[in-house]
Amino acid sequence: MFGIYFDPLYMVMVLLPGLLLSGVASMMVKSAFHKYSRIPTRQGFTGAQAAERLLHQAGIYDVSIVRTQGFLGDHYNPATRTLALSDDVYGSQSISAIGVACHEAGHALQHAEAYGFLTMRSALVPAVNLGSGASNILLILGFFLQSQQLLILGIAAFSLVVLFQLITLPVEIDASARAKRLCVASGICDETERVGVSKVLNAAALTYLAAFVSSLLTLLYFLIRSGLLGGQSDE
Repeated sequence: MFGIYFDPLYMVMVLLPGLLLSGVASMMVKSAFHKYSRIPTRQGFTGAQAAERLLHQAGIYDVSIVRTQGFLGDHYNPATRTLALSDDVYGSQSISAIGVACHEAGHALQHAEAYGFLTMRSALVPAVNLGSGASNILLILGFFLQSQQLLILGIAAFSLVVLFQLITLPVEIDASARAKRLCVASGICDETERVGVSKVLNAAALTYLAAFVSSLLTLLYFLIRSGLLGGQSDE
């Protein structure tokens, strides 16, 4: 297992593409966010006020909006019905802050409507938390003991992580689509400002796509090295 980091196939198929994808996605997010974080919206809503406006207009009053730490650590927790906004978003009136806040409010709207993909993702969380840890142990033992059964179990556990990230894509895309539409419909920003909101959210979506592609490539690598794909095995 530890030898995969020195495996040319792993380097070419997983490590280098993963670093490239994540690096490009991170660069684009930071560039877009910082660019539009310097441009305030004309209406003057803060991120917290924008999120609250969308929630209240949808008849949602039981979601708490709180501050959280970390750059773009913004998230919505359906279990606690809490919408956490980072310091760069919570009190900022910038286009970037409005886009991120409305995106997270979009997740709360999904939850209220029982949006199918969000429901599926939430249901997978316990299995994914277990599978992400178990997969490493099973794969290490499988390669070390040359046990096809353990390798299959490890790959199956890791597949849950890939499935989770796949389901995350439509969840995030839908939340961004809601944000782009509702930020204008609710009077939080105008049509010209929506261009900036779209650029920030489109860049952020690339991080989820990069994570999914990297995990998918890792899964394919393990399938090849275990002999389950392509008929080649390290055994």
